[in-house]
Amino acid sequence: MPLELIADQPGHAILRAYEEPPLQPDHVRIRSLFSSVKHGTELRGFRGTSADTSARWDGELRLHVRGEPVRAQFPMPLGNMCLGVVTEVGGRVSRLKVGDRVFSHFSLRETHTVQEQRVQVAPEGVSPQSLMYWDPADFAVGGVRDGHVRLGDRVAVFGLGAIGQMVVQAARLAGARWVIAVDPIERRRDAAARHGADLTLDPARGDAGVEVKRRTDTIGVDVAFETSGSSAALYDALRSARYQGTVVSTAYYVGPAHGLLLSGEWHRNRVSIVSSRACSEPLPDYGWDFARIQSESLALLVEGRLKADDLIDPIVPFARAAEAYQEINEHPERSIKLGIDHTTEDSGR
Repeated sequence: MPLELIADQPGHAILRAYEEPPLQPDHVRIRSLFSSVKHGTELRGFRGTSADTSARWDGELRLHVRGEPVRAQFPMPLGNMCLGVVTEVGGRVSRLKVGDRVFSHFSLRETHTVQEQRVQVAPEGVSPQSLMYWDPADFAVGGVRDGHVRLGDRVAVFGLGAIGQMVVQAARLAGARWVIAVDPIERRRDAAARHGADLTLDPARGDAGVEVKRRTDTIGVDVAFETSGSSAALYDALRSARYQGTVVSTAYYVGPAHGLLLSGEWHRNRVSIVSSRACSEPLPDYGWDFARIQSESLALLVEGRLKADDLIDPIVPFARAAEAYQEINEHPERSIKLGIDHTTEDSGR
């Protein structure tokens, strides 16, 4: 039987056998070639520590209802994106054929049996690693648009995971003159430097807000992005912004806001703080919806204007998926975005 990666309980990943469903007339069956996970949103659910696991989200009221139980979260499928090859097609399938390489948002398993409309044909000449960055590119493109980055702006990016790496590049594409990338993890700073950051900074080795102000003639950046979910990083972003500057957060913050002070800097400098989530509709700009954001971010990856070939790190065989998942959860300093190669020799049984 094929295997899938799941969390059987909070903070614990395993490979579990599953049964293939019958192939419906409008479905295709796909064998996975390369998969990836989503470190922010997905790990939050994996740990079971956020409001999503303790207070029911009411979609009509658009708030968490305190004290109301949440449905059981576990076992929980893990994984976010997958590139695969079509191995079977149903009788009513017209767009795809056996042998086509396709990709979409899927959990991490060896096969997928889904409706034909759920997948896209993989563009020729685009690496699996770049396709795995479609999701973080969506939220980076949405964030840069929400921040209204303009020609000549100075920009700071706090948090250099997958979304932060894409923000560094997207801000430059939007016209930013100078980009500083801030993260305590060296391999992430090095990646940002390879992809266009003018300066990288370790916030553990000094006051990031002061350093940014000094590097910008005491003015500060026009737009600061916080993508990590760290309250302390959000405060650093706020302190780095110029008078009437903008802070854009793409993150979800878990637990008490340790290290965040909405006192002197925010109050005196009249900084605007923007919550950015590209898939929360309606979006602020007429004519832009999430589908258009997705189309634009994918085009930027396919055209090579957003580069991600070296930003899947580490890459492990499928057989090591559970072990690797535990590793990125317990040691985030060892990764940027986890990739799973289903084609390596030790990935099967």
